[in-house]
Amino acid sequence: MKITQVRLGRISTPLRVPFKTALRTVNSVEDVIVELHTDTGAVGYGEAPPTGVITGDTAGAIIGAIQDHIAPAILGRDLDEFEDLTAAVQKALVHNTSAKAAVDMALWDLLGQKYNAPVYRMLGGARKNIVTDITISVNPPEEMARDARTAIARGYDCLKVKVGIDPELDVARLAAVREAVGKDVCIRIDANQAWNAKQAVRILNQMQDKGLDIEFVEQPVPAADLEGMQYVTRHADVPVLADESVFSPADALKIMQTGAADLVNIKLMKCGGITNALRIAAAAEVYSVQCMIGCMLEAKVSVNAAVELACAKKIITKIDLDGPVLCSEDHILGGAVFNEKNITVSDAPGMGIEGFVPGKVNYLA
Repeated sequence: MKITQVRLGRISTPLRVPFKTALRTVNSVEDVIVELHTDTGAVGYGEAPPTGVITGDTAGAIIGAIQDHIAPAILGRDLDEFEDLTAAVQKALVHNTSAKAAVDMALWDLLGQKYNAPVYRMLGGARKNIVTDITISVNPPEEMARDARTAIARGYDCLKVKVGIDPELDVARLAAVREAVGKDVCIRIDANQAWNAKQAVRILNQMQDKGLDIEFVEQPVPAADLEGMQYVTRHADVPVLADESVFSPADALKIMQTGAADLVNIKLMKCGGITNALRIAAAAEVYSVQCMIGCMLEAKVSVNAAVELACAKKIITKIDLDGPVLCSEDHILGGAVFNEKNITVSDAPGMGIEGFVPGKVNYLA
């Protein structure tokens, strides 16, 4: 099975409601689609969202990285060289993790098709079903409370609540959400790097003193401030999950070795795909550090790849793969079934993606 063509396109999907964090406001998912065509007729699918404020990757950068660097490194090569192929993707250029992730997942898709096996079974096959949280955007407290009630009405029992815009309001935001949903709903919060270390400890301890019962806080301090995150981990009454601080297996390993966080978030777009995500998961198994698997604002192709990994590995115990259910439309055929909080992985070979609704992908010339 040789790679004969790397085809790129753009896909746009409106969101149900605007997505607001401490870093950005987004109204639609605008992703780059990757198709790896082969001499056997098999096609491997990948996808990458431009998330410049986190990964530094814009749509133009993703397209340029693939066209000018990654595609030349894999075209004409046989899938039997799989380890060398995935290494070639990572070595093609520095950074550009989203572009690498899109091509890497497409290679794994082809490998599963070649051997007529779903990717999640090839990687471990721990389970077929997972349950995701859903994100509540940062807004005035009363609006967040309303959005939380809507999420519960849709069947969700775990909320990831965005905080960080006007930190002095964050305790009031969480109090409003907790009052709206009651004490039995799981609440985890994501500050998206918005606080400094001492501010984080003060706010988090205030939340717990008020009985808000926060499961964990995601990335309370700037990504580069590992000492600050370690301070929060040691002094706050809420467990800490590292997210933006983890771009590579080496980043994850350093956090585990220094105790800078209690948990680690794996995102394919930050680490460069399934290949590196497996290395993070392996390190987590060694250090007995539980992982969450998350996503950016992504449509179903790339989130589907994350589902394959989540269903393969038991060390991934927290699921934050709500990208497809935040979208108002689904333009992707096949793959995992997203039934609100319940996600069921596909048993089709590879990753089970069959293609796209006609006319929804604008292919590049």
